[in-house]
Amino acid sequence: MRTYVAARLATAVLVVLGVSLVSFLLTFLSGDPAEIMLPPGATAQQIAKFRADWGFDDPLFVQYWRFLRRAVHGDFGNSLRHGQPSLPLIVARLPATLQLTVTAMLLAIVLAVPLGVLAATRRGGPIDLCAMGVALLGQSVPNFWLAIMMILVFAVAWGLLPTSGRGGIAHVVMPAVAIAINLMALLTRLVRTTMIEVLAEDYVRTGRAKGLREVMVTARHALPNALIPLVTVIGLQFGFILGGAVVIETIFTWPGVGLFTIQAILNRDYPVVQASVFVLATAVVLINLTVDLLYVWLDPRIRVG
Repeated sequence: MRTYVAARLATAVLVVLGVSLVSFLLTFLSGDPAEIMLPPGATAQQIAKFRADWGFDDPLFVQYWRFLRRAVHGDFGNSLRHGQPSLPLIVARLPATLQLTVTAMLLAIVLAVPLGVLAATRRGGPIDLCAMGVALLGQSVPNFWLAIMMILVFAVAWGLLPTSGRGGIAHVVMPAVAIAINLMALLTRLVRTTMIEVLAEDYVRTGRAKGLREVMVTARHALPNALIPLVTVIGLQFGFILGGAVVIETIFTWPGVGLFTIQAILNRDYPVVQASVFVLATAVVLINLTVDLLYVWLDPRIRVG
C-alpha cells in the first residue's frame, strides 16, 4: 500500500514539473515575448526595457528556474491587463468552473449508471436499444452545437432559461447539460459493457442459484465490481471537462477560468495564461492521483507492478 501511494505521488510530482515547463514555454511559442506582450507601436527602447525588466534577456534555463521558484510560492507575475497578481485572479474564478464541472459530472453519472445497468440487465430488449440509441446520439452531437441550439430554443424562442451569465439554478442548466450529454453517453456505454461482463461471472450465478433476488444480485454483487473502470473514466473525463469547458464557458459567458483564459489570450496577457494553464493542469494531476488512490480502496489486490 505504501509503495503504491509513494509511486503515485512521485509520478504526480514529475507530471507537475512537466506542466510547469510547458506553462513556462507558452510564453516563447509565438516569438519574442516582449514584442508580443507590448502594444504593436512599441519602440525598440521600450521593448529592450521591458525585456530587461522581465528578465527575458537572461538564459532560458535561468528564466525557467526563476519561473519555477516563483510558481512554488504561487507567484506567476502581475496581469498585464488588470495590474494584479495573476494567481488570485484565476483562483477567484475557479469556483465558477468547478460548479459547472461538478454539476455536469453529477448529472452525467446520475443518468448514465441507471441507464447502463438497465441496458445490461435487459440486453437486446427495447430498453437496451433505446439506451444505446441515446448514447450514440449523445456522443455524436458536438457540445458547442448543442449549446447554441439550446440557447435558440429554451432561451430565445421559449424564454424559459437565461442565455448567459452565472446566477441561480436556471443559469447552470444549459451549460451543464451541454457538457454532460457527451459524458453521459460515454458512461452509459461503459456501464453497460462492464455490467454484461460482470453478470456473466461465476459468483453472480452462484448468488442467483442461492435464491437471491435479481435486484440484490445486481446492486450488491455485480455493480460494485464494475466500479473500477467507471472510476477510471470518471477521473479522466473530470479532468478533461475541467480544462475543456472553455468553449461552453465562452458560449454562455460563464465567468470561469476558461472564459478568463480566452480573454487573456486575446489580450496577450501571458502571466494570466501561464497561471491558468498551471492551475488547471495541476488540478487534473490531483484528480488522477485521487483516482489512483481510490483503486486501492475499491480493490486491495491492486499493487505497483
